[in-house]
Amino acid sequence: MLHYLLKKLLFTAITLWVASMVIFALLEIVPGDPAQLMLGINASADAVAALREQMGLDLPLPVRYGAWIGGLLQGDFGVSYTYSVPVSELVGERLWVSLPLAIMALVLSTVIAIPVGLYSASRRGTRTDTGIMAFTQLGIAIPNFWFALLMVYLFAIWLQWVPAGGFPGWDQGLFKGLKSLILPAIALALPQAAILSRVTRSALLDVMGEDYIRTARAKGLTARAVLWRHALRNALIPVLTILGLQFAFLLAGTIIIENVFYLPGLGRLIFQAISQRDLIVVESVVILLVATVIFINLLVDLTYALVDPRLRQGTGRNAS
Repeated sequence: MLHYLLKKLLFTAITLWVASMVIFALLEIVPGDPAQLMLGINASADAVAALREQMGLDLPLPVRYGAWIGGLLQGDFGVSYTYSVPVSELVGERLWVSLPLAIMALVLSTVIAIPVGLYSASRRGTRTDTGIMAFTQLGIAIPNFWFALLMVYLFAIWLQWVPAGGFPGWDQGLFKGLKSLILPAIALALPQAAILSRVTRSALLDVMGEDYIRTARAKGLTARAVLWRHALRNALIPVLTILGLQFAFLLAGTIIIENVFYLPGLGRLIFQAISQRDLIVVESVVILLVATVIFINLLVDLTYALVDPRLRQGTGRNAS
């Protein structure tokens, strides 16, 4: 098990290193000069050169990359070109919006998807199963920002139950903060719930034909007991994979939703930094999100052995 864990950690470190080089290289070839953008098109060449030197943009690329990585390893994300404040402060402020939003969306999608997948699998081949699968296919096909616009019109403009956008801040009260996040969370959760419910149904149908399921039925257990006690646990491997990927996606992929609802989260921060050519913010936030995705996948891999004893035994053999 220790050998398996060390291999996973080494692979994670290599993946992060490669990702950091790709992110740095891609942003360096993007057209536009941050110093020129900050000073305006009428700025003199001397003023632009002086600002580039002040920002460290005149240094060779390997030196700049090394300084950036060295700072990240020490917890220093640099200073924003646009806001002149540490990037860590910007990330900390925006994370208190994006993280609760991602958690709310994940909880909603799980609460919806698992029962729907179970119900559909228990009625395989019926009209109910066909109808559920049709709705989930529709949920996958429709973009989440379209759901967001529909909900803004229905619940914010027409019914006026919730605000159409913006975030009052957690200092205004927990209820007001959650109320402003409920529509974005639903818009993010519905497409994810459609995917997760289909995966849950497929995983359950795969295990329903196994020998231990037939044995449980032969012992006189009810269909509900067989489904919940035996089939569901053994079908959790692909479900956990999707849950891990979904949380990473929900945290890292909220740019459109946060801009639709004018939420001051990480997604909107990245959008603003790209438009302002604030390279240090884009680099630091993107590598942080990439690291989050990689570490969540690592946790999912390690969780497999806890869910399925067969994988735990296989891990032990590989480690020896």
